[in-house]
Amino acid sequence: MTPLQVGDVRIGDGALALIAGPCVVETRDRTLRIAERLAGACARRDLPLVFKASFDKANRSRGGARRGVGIDEGLAVLAEVRSELGIPITTDVHLPQQAAIVGQVVDLLQVPAFLCRQTDLLVACGATGKPVNIKKGQFMAPWDMVGAIEKVGGPAMLTERGTTFGYNRLVVDMLSLPRMRALGVPVCMDATHATQQPAGRGDSSGGEREFAPHLALAAVAVGVDALFIEVHDDPDSAWSDAATQLPLDGVEDLLDRVLSVDRAVR
Repeated sequence: MTPLQVGDVRIGDGALALIAGPCVVETRDRTLRIAERLAGACARRDLPLVFKASFDKANRSRGGARRGVGIDEGLAVLAEVRSELGIPITTDVHLPQQAAIVGQVVDLLQVPAFLCRQTDLLVACGATGKPVNIKKGQFMAPWDMVGAIEKVGGPAMLTERGTTFGYNRLVVDMLSLPRMRALGVPVCMDATHATQQPAGRGDSSGGEREFAPHLALAAVAVGVDALFIEVHDDPDSAWSDAATQLPLDGVEDLLDRVLSVDRAVR
């Protein structure tokens, strides 16, 4: 397996990395505040951090749902996070024409799970020369993600985020982690989205955030190269994924537990 270079963070070199941040850029101040807290927590634990926030959430339950601040403002805020805190950044890309623009700013492009079969999007992300994090679709078998990797045609990683199991329900098959890693790329576990109940509230997605720490600990015990969590200083008021984002105040305790398991298995 070839490690992925994301700014100054290497994913897949034998040490655990963290990809974390709020689901979406809401305001500049909130985003910077969350990023600063995460950066400090990770620095104290010598845990490599890639900061994540989306400028747009295109996959919404209803057309009127809040989506984000848009590509220009969102990328400007993310660029400020990187320059102020010295940490690499990542964000979602939804359209092929966004890839080149986003690739000029971020260190890692992220392809949302629902779009992991979109050939033009994957090819455009790969053409930027930046590494690409492809989230495994909720409808995809882990071994079938080899096609997505081939479409990117460059440095890539895969992220598990649960598989559809009936209506408004996801389950996580932990065997998907070693199976995707066997494809020759680093593998990440998205512990918060995996607790999502898609459209479970009718006009928005529900979720059970209290189970995210269990999934994080289990994935690290199985063996992953990175852990993905979404955090917010007031999750219930978040613009997106309010039911699954973890409270910022509890992140340090979770990191300590995760790292203790990581040390034991490595």
